[in-house]
Amino acid sequence: MKFKRFLAFGIPLIITFLLFFPYKHVIAFSFEDQGKLVAYLPLESEKNFRIKYTHSIHLSDVLESYRFSDKQIIQTEFSYHDFAVGMPSNAEGKEVFEEKDGTYFIKNMKRNFTYIDLRVGQVRANHRLVYDEKTYTLADFIKPGTWVRISLESISLWEQLKGVKISG
Repeated sequence: MKFKRFLAFGIPLIITFLLFFPYKHVIAFSFEDQGKLVAYLPLESEKNFRIKYTHSIHLSDVLESYRFSDKQIIQTEFSYHDFAVGMPSNAEGKEVFEEKDGTYFIKNMKRNFTYIDLRVGQVRANHRLVYDEKTYTLADFIKPGTWVRISLESISLWEQLKGVKISG
């Protein structure tokens, strides 16, 4: 009798737990501010990632560097090639501004975010995620023009099945 009760209640409970328990740490791309998972990149031991894109006016690459800690995303560096519309002209506070071989850097940044909102470029931006020495073109996994919210999350097996895994 106890075994039948276990089969009737225990097994479904275990399966439900395994399906819905958030255990996998990922860089999550959610649809707008609705929380619906669009795509995700499983995290390994590497604590840094970068977002690279082509500036729409200068047509040169911009590189934003981040590291993560708990649920926080910390911007650590910003590099670009042209002083023009939308680009900073100096560092703030304890940040350091440098120029090296025609590239401008703002280093020693400690700007904290719980998420980053991004509209995946449709024409020139060619947004790329650089993680663990691999580059992933976001438009390969997320429809261009889509507004996504980038955050660090733990997701369940069910959410993994619903979202698009970013892989190379």
